[in-house]
Amino acid sequence: MALYTSLTGLNAANSDLSVIANNIANVGSNGFKKSRADFGDIFASSAQSDPHKTVGIGTLFKGARQSFTQGPLQSTGNTLDLAITGGGFFVVRNKLGDTSLTRNGAFALDSQRYVTDSNGARVMAYPVNADGVPSAVGAGALQGLRVPETSGAPRASSLIDLSVNLPSAATVPTAAFNAKDATSYNASTSTTIFDSLGNPLTATVYYVRTTTPTAGAPTSKWDAHLFVGSDELSTSATTPKTPETVTFDNLGALTAPSTAVAFQPYTPTSGGAALALSVDHGSTTTQVADPFGVVTATQDGFAAGRLDNIAIDNAGIVKAGFTNGQTQVLGKLALADVANPSGLKQLGDAHWAQTGLSGNLLIGEAGAQGLGTVQSGSLERSNVELTDELVNLIVAQRDFQANAKAVETDGQMIQSMLQLHN
Repeated sequence: MALYTSLTGLNAANSDLSVIANNIANVGSNGFKKSRADFGDIFASSAQSDPHKTVGIGTLFKGARQSFTQGPLQSTGNTLDLAITGGGFFVVRNKLGDTSLTRNGAFALDSQRYVTDSNGARVMAYPVNADGVPSAVGAGALQGLRVPETSGAPRASSLIDLSVNLPSAATVPTAAFNAKDATSYNASTSTTIFDSLGNPLTATVYYVRTTTPTAGAPTSKWDAHLFVGSDELSTSATTPKTPETVTFDNLGALTAPSTAVAFQPYTPTSGGAALALSVDHGSTTTQVADPFGVVTATQDGFAAGRLDNIAIDNAGIVKAGFTNGQTQVLGKLALADVANPSGLKQLGDAHWAQTGLSGNLLIGEAGAQGLGTVQSGSLERSNVELTDELVNLIVAQRDFQANAKAVETDGQMIQSMLQLHN
């Protein structure tokens, strides 16, 4: 009987070695969770057995129980590398619709620009409004997180906000205004505007001083000629074209116009629809002794922007920035947990599936309901402590050797009994 008892010990030590070897092999695997071999003694008895004279008959390998303690985080600088600080798992779904959980946050974009894991399964997120608040929650609301390549349709420019300082010492040019003759105007500034197709156009404002202050008329007046490309726009439908008139008082403060000045519609040669542009010099345009300078120059048009950057905050809200300055909230990452993580079925690559032993999925948001927070630009490493595993390896080896010695000893005893019989 001792031979079979020691045999169970050999099998148990071999299982322990296998578990430890698997831990050591995955010390560099992202999101890997170490396992521990659990054993129980085998005891056979009946109603007629004397409990004081009955001994055990070996050990039983009950299974490998995973430890879901937090692994160390490694900074990568890649926005789509994600780690969870605390409890929970990322929720992913493959093309067959099967849902699994993972702690391996090494995500990337596929050919359709969905965020996927290393197995090609899509990362699940909640749809959100512009403020990042989920518009629907629960398992039925989950959808694959997708990063668009462009943002919206282009918008034609309609308003140019322009604040400048015009030098009070400037003289009235003697030559008639001509955009090609720098002696016929005092200053100019350019900004980029957009047509209805999103094509960039250059808008230039030329400033020509027309009056200087006198005792009877202490104000100063300037003409602001607006050009788009080489074409001048007019504030009226009359001929010749009429520029905007800008007036300052004797202290250099802007007195007129007090609102944006509209120019006649202009059809650009780029093929877009007619532009209806207005110029607003605002209240910060001045005429002081300083040289000509531009304080602000903005406009409200933009082209269809291309993806420029992705940002993911600790709450799992995913935002995309585009080259046109627009920002779009794409979704909020869903996290999930179960009552008994050790009951999850291992699928490999730090992925797990729900089972009856694990309990139902609790799907929620990062930082709520006991779920952890999301760290962008980091990966969770394996929680294997190599030093501990090497010590466990020595112990398992000793167990195997001890049981092997017991088998050897039992064999020698049997051999001795056979010799006595002969």
